[in-house]
Amino acid sequence: MPVKIAFIGFGGVGRALAEIIEEKRSRLKQHYGLEAVVVGVSDLMKGSVYQPEGLDIPVLLKGLNDHGTVEGYPERAGVVKGWDSIEMIDHSHADVIVEVTYTNVETGEPALSHCRRALDQGKSVITTNKGPVAHAYKELTEKASEKGAFFGFEGTVMSGTPALRLPEQTLAGNTIYKIQGILNGTTNYILTEMEKGLAYKDALKQAQDLGYAEADPVSDVEGYDVRYKLAILSSHVFGVPLSPDDIPCTGITGVTAADIQEADKAGEKWRLIGTLDWNGGRVTGTVQPERVPQQEPLAGVTGALNAILYECDMSGPIFMTGAGAGLKETGYALLIDLIHYHKQQSKINV
Repeated sequence: MPVKIAFIGFGGVGRALAEIIEEKRSRLKQHYGLEAVVVGVSDLMKGSVYQPEGLDIPVLLKGLNDHGTVEGYPERAGVVKGWDSIEMIDHSHADVIVEVTYTNVETGEPALSHCRRALDQGKSVITTNKGPVAHAYKELTEKASEKGAFFGFEGTVMSGTPALRLPEQTLAGNTIYKIQGILNGTTNYILTEMEKGLAYKDALKQAQDLGYAEADPVSDVEGYDVRYKLAILSSHVFGVPLSPDDIPCTGITGVTAADIQEADKAGEKWRLIGTLDWNGGRVTGTVQPERVPQQEPLAGVTGALNAILYECDMSGPIFMTGAGAGLKETGYALLIDLIHYHKQQSKINV
């Protein structure tokens, strides 16, 4: 059975997944038995189109690239245009809602309402939005379980690097008692450029020019982005809800060139480290710049890369690094979830 997908939001990440689905269509069918069909798109700025039998992805993307809207899609039998996000969720016959809207991470909206709406109807959801998962992990995962739906959010912590599926599956049986990570590529890029001699403001400007940092970089440089990711990790890995507001947070704006030089003389590197400690069911977290000895794995993570270190009782320390951002990488994270949705549904339907 084809898996019918509707996009809520169709910015760079959504388009990246659509391109991946088209590019990998034969491989997905051959290796996973997954036939993905995009039936709908609803985007606040780019318009809306729905075709119950499936949209032609190359035609959809060409129209968007040429005209900046999806509503120029050819008028064909069954095509509906103009639905807002809630109408798309309610009226499309999609199996999976891909929620990739521009969302306020402090409130989780509008993504949180979209996730709730879809799961209430028994429709599965995959998202890269941190807000809903950080604020309502327990509610959304329980709702998905009650409705027999799938809720996937692999891309919320390290984009296409499977930081969430690793402890859940590969490290199964271990007791994980500590997590440390470089979970923001913007700040890591700035710090490693400062090691080369750039002043903070120049490194930030360079990060903005390269697209790593937003015009308003506060969420990154003050550590707030990492704080939300730690909240997700706490709920997912430890099963302990941790409010982002309960995680002390210090960013990198106070790190000076003199600090960088002093650490270098001592054989250390400054890194913005997010840490979670598990102790008998209680979890504490911190986000702060730290001096890391050069021989430790986190010190060797440079540029815009992310990394995570799981301290386990049986396997010992497990370290993983990879891209923490990027359109194709984040689109791939959605694909990971889509494949696992299909595997889950295949087992249910056997």
